[in-house]
Amino acid sequence: MAAGTHYLSGLTATNGPAVQTSDDAEGFYVLGDKLVDEKTPTGPIAERWTTRKFENRLVNPANRRKLSVIIVGTGLAGGAAAATLGEAGYNVKSFCYQDSPRRAHSIAAQGGINASKNYKEDGDSVYRLFYDTVKGGDYRSRESNVYRLAEVSANIIDQCVAQGVPFAREYGGLLDNRSFGGVQVSRTFYARGQTGQQLLLGAYQAMERQVAAGTVEQFTRHEMLDVIIADGRARGIIARDMVTGEIETHLADAVVLATGGYGNVYFLSTNAMGSNVTAAWRAHRKGAYMANPAYTQIHPTCIPVTGAHQSKLTLMSESLRNDGRVWVPKNAADCEKDPREIPEADRDYFLERIYPSFGNLVPRDIASRAAKYMCDEGRGVGPQIEETGPDGEKRLVRRGVYLDLTDAIRRMGREKVEEKYDNLLDMYERITGENPYELPMRIYPAVHYVMGGLWVDYELQTNVTGLFCAGEANFSDHGANRLGASALMQGLSDGYFVLPNTIRDYLADGPFPVIDETHPAVVEAQQAVQERINRFMTINGRRSVDSFHKQLGQIMWEYCGMERTKEGLIKAIGLIRDLKKEFWSNVKVLGSADSLNQDLEKAGRVADFIELGELMCIDALNRRESCGGHFRAESQTEDGEALRHDEEFAYVAAWEWGGDDGAPVLHKEDLIYTAIEMKQRSYK
Repeated sequence: MAAGTHYLSGLTATNGPAVQTSDDAEGFYVLGDKLVDEKTPTGPIAERWTTRKFENRLVNPANRRKLSVIIVGTGLAGGAAAATLGEAGYNVKSFCYQDSPRRAHSIAAQGGINASKNYKEDGDSVYRLFYDTVKGGDYRSRESNVYRLAEVSANIIDQCVAQGVPFAREYGGLLDNRSFGGVQVSRTFYARGQTGQQLLLGAYQAMERQVAAGTVEQFTRHEMLDVIIADGRARGIIARDMVTGEIETHLADAVVLATGGYGNVYFLSTNAMGSNVTAAWRAHRKGAYMANPAYTQIHPTCIPVTGAHQSKLTLMSESLRNDGRVWVPKNAADCEKDPREIPEADRDYFLERIYPSFGNLVPRDIASRAAKYMCDEGRGVGPQIEETGPDGEKRLVRRGVYLDLTDAIRRMGREKVEEKYDNLLDMYERITGENPYELPMRIYPAVHYVMGGLWVDYELQTNVTGLFCAGEANFSDHGANRLGASALMQGLSDGYFVLPNTIRDYLADGPFPVIDETHPAVVEAQQAVQERINRFMTINGRRSVDSFHKQLGQIMWEYCGMERTKEGLIKAIGLIRDLKKEFWSNVKVLGSADSLNQDLEKAGRVADFIELGELMCIDALNRRESCGGHFRAESQTEDGEALRHDEEFAYVAAWEWGGDDGAPVLHKEDLIYTAIEMKQRSYK
């Protein structure tokens, strides 16, 4: 798609294409048109969502039976959307690559879900949740979307309670709350350390009810490999049956991608092993803009890496920072000691020292960088491990800080701590072999969530007409850093309350002209998928797919991880381009294409991760400021905090695919705040 043209009629552009000439990113991309999302409502912010719901057209029940929607992904966003649209009477096809929708990665979320019900009478409100979310995202999110998220949050809790989700309750029977990072109120509803699992089971049961009713057709063990765009509209997908290897075509009036995040571009992350970017990246290559891809969340409380043998990392819920205190020894010489032998005077509770107002409940990006700095100073704890840099260099380091529950056990008693965190602490002991009731836990930051994703307008439609995107797969709500317990909030908000109210305005124009497998766009997509698979199977190189993925992850973590520099990002782009060339000439894919073949599945995902990794580095290189999880070492305050440059970078970076041999095209959507003041973030 040429710069300056758009599939979405509600999207306008100004300013002609020009070559970008910034000092950092000269030659890496082309500067395209400026975007204006005309579907963002005007007027008082508290009235915008109500107004939009009323203005959007309705589809009468008889017509809904004539309309079809494909939903890819069965996590909280996809499962909730399928259940809601199915119950409304639309014909829904639901796809997931797992053997059951219950295995979606939403099930792994632990700590809770935010909602502004003010049960604690501590000053919470819809506006405060909105404010905290925008501030937590370092003023790089679209305010209308965030306010809507805060506004519907209370409805989510009511919906889930009605489904039977076993939220924790106080002695009197009311729902309990706890605090999460970046806020000073208690608004997080939770089900021990299993909140994601319980919420997903609620959405799954609601969806299965519609499967039984015949409105939802379920396709498990199917992976989307391309989107079909016919006559300017998204009309279906090409999917591979992962058991038989058969390439299938599925057509509909609209397509929804709810396929989660791309944190596995770093190889080591807290994501499920199968989490990938392929569905979103295939859409990106067909014209959908990828927004803010460099915005990656590093979670501060993960079980540290233990060696090169690991293939994933395990999250320890941020809720532990409610009662746990984070510290390292003041003296590097004490790092090898049993922590119980280190006296209080020789402990550095560094988050409490640096950020007295928020203490251990600072946002994730701030807590993660602080932990990194402690370890960089030589005050990390735990066993020494050998790290391999992207160039193959070896180094011995200690990557860990203490998360200590001793004070909480003394204050509350072990029984109360067990009641709140038992399954989390049991998981920690099973993995590490250490009893967290007796020894402080060891934690270290790890890749967790991505704030970037496909660009969507206020109605969750991408710039490709008829292609919608929900949940973590889109960019819209979190800016440069997500506050804890907001991922589940966004997924269920999009699936239950937003998408069903916005997609109907699009479907009101349907049913659209019938197409079949002989349509040129369908034939083209089928052939492209088959040719790509054939290419994977015939390269017959000497390196495994996993070896390429691991090398990409080392590059990304080293140069586009917690801290980024101009020199490092430029080096990373070169390394990734070299890696891409070698991948397509030297990868070895085992097995055959016409059967179950996990090596083939991984090859497609890693190929897309490599292209995504390059774009992430270009995006980070272009954004010459620090904001949230994107920390450019060249842009920091005197005391080492992130320093934004609002006059230059208060925009969403929406990247257009530039072709296999071309440069990506950057489109900017200005971020304009009318209900909140943009100012430098402070948690001190």
